[in-house]
This record gives sequence, structure tokens and C-alpha cells, in this order.
Amino acid sequence: MPNHWHLVLWPRKDGDLSRFMAWLTLTHTQRWHAHYQTAGTGHLYQGRFKSFPIEGDDHFLTVCRYVERNALRANLCSLAEEWKWSSLYHRQQRDAFSTEVLSEWPVPCPGLWLRHVQEPQSEAEMTTLRRSIARGAPYGNPDWMDQIVKRLNLESTLRPRGRPLKEQNNGS
Repeated sequence: MPNHWHLVLWPRKDGDLSRFMAWLTLTHTQRWHAHYQTAGTGHLYQGRFKSFPIEGDDHFLTVCRYVERNALRANLCSLAEEWKWSSLYHRQQRDAFSTEVLSEWPVPCPGLWLRHVQEPQSEAEMTTLRRSIARGAPYGNPDWMDQIVKRLNLESTLRPRGRPLKEQNNGS
């Protein structure tokens, strides 16, 4: 995407995600400023990266589909696999980059994946995904989400934003 990235990462240990993103964004920022000769002109990124846990089943595939069809959804290409900066493109090319950088998925890729990526996602999928992206809320089955919320102390990601409404005292 011209102005943002989507990465689906599977960290192995606590802290791996933050360390990787710090390295990636620092390296990218330094290279950007060196290339455009803009060192000292300010920030390249507006804020910390957003992340959310994903259940390693069909929910993982839904997120990957969202990421791999992002350029298509933004009308930057006519077929999702044409976007050269996408994992889908590189997995189809089976090039050196894909085998060196892209890992195997934790679930098998469906046989008709290209056709599936081309089809728009449902409004319900998009709403749930966008909520997870915006709030950092886990994405998965309700039972799994309850376990992850408790284990990772993410209760705030499921509560409504803002201050709770004051209870009205009716004089009772």
C-alpha cells in the first residue's frame, strides 16, 4: 500500500513482535530519509504499530485474505496477485524472496485461494476485522477470545470506548 503496511506475524516468544517492529520501522525510516535526503525533517510514522491476536484456524485465513486483497480493495490492481508488494504475489511467483522471507502458514492454504481472495469479504467480516485492528481486540471464536483476553490482560479491548455513563438516581 502506498501509505501503510499490513503484516501477519507469528512471534515465537514474548517481546519478539515489538523488537521486530522496532527494527523494521527504524531501518525503513533511516533508508527513507537517506534515499530522499530528508534526514532530520521529522517522523515518518504517526504512531505505534497496531496489533491483535488471531486464532490459528479459519480466522487466520480471514485475516490473510483481508491483507492479501487490500490492494485490490483499494483499486490499486485488477487482480490481488498482481500487487508486487504482496505476499500473495511472491507466493505465486515462488521466487527466492518468498522462500527466504515468507513462512509456512499455521493452517493449510485452501485450494481455491486465489479465487477466494478475489471475492469481496462480507460486511460482517469487515466490521469484526476493523474492530480488531482499531482496538487490538483478539480475532477468533468467542471461547478462544475469552481465554486470550484473560491470559493477555486485554479486557479493555472489548469494552466500549470512553467513560461509562453515570447512573441516574431516580429518587428511589
